[in-house]
Amino acid sequence: MAERERAARRRYTSFPTLLFRGLMLRILGKASSINVRKVLWTCAELGLAFEREDWGAGFRATNDPAFLALNPNAMVPVIEDGDFVLWESNSIIRYLAGRYRGESLYPGDVRERARCDQWIDWQASELNRSWSYAFLALVRHSPAHRDPQQIEASRANWARQMAIVEAQLRRTGAFIAGGAFSLADIPIALSVNRWLETPFEHDDLPAVAAYMARLAEREGYRAYCRNGTP
Repeated sequence: MAERERAARRRYTSFPTLLFRGLMLRILGKASSINVRKVLWTCAELGLAFEREDWGAGFRATNDPAFLALNPNAMVPVIEDGDFVLWESNSIIRYLAGRYRGESLYPGDVRERARCDQWIDWQASELNRSWSYAFLALVRHSPAHRDPQQIEASRANWARQMAIVEAQLRRTGAFIAGGAFSLADIPIALSVNRWLETPFEHDDLPAVAAYMARLAEREGYRAYCRNGTP
């Protein structure tokens, strides 16, 4: 991941005013975090250079007073854009798209933007909650998540939410909010990737499979959704 990020910093320099020392966008959070990767992928789509610092489990502790001064919730990611500090991943990606010429990702039209927001918020409120127990049990091997009934309940709920994604992609024939790639595809695709990489039997979702193949053409997807794999 470090080498890909160094390459990104060299490549994504569309906004030279960010490159002066002390003004480059800073992202605090470990690159393996799904929420940090939302921000990294958004930066890739916007052509934004950034510096990232490892914070979170396995790295610098987020209960460090220096981190808590930025985010009292002790959660990653946090960004510093000059003297502006922001936390909550979905708020961050909306901010970046709004500040750095991201109209192609986050439309100015009120209804089109609301459609993006609908799916971004649904990912956080419904889709993420559905996979939490199963993911912690089967991927993170958490000792606190070993109840077979709860694992199955989580998997079944996750499958129901993925059926919603499948149905929406069949309707649009392209991306989650419509015919064009948008900011909403970043959190949705990251959750779909987590579904595909969690070891259990998966339902057949042809529209989802076609969607991920479509996204594989994007460099940001390859770098931050699939962690450098096709």
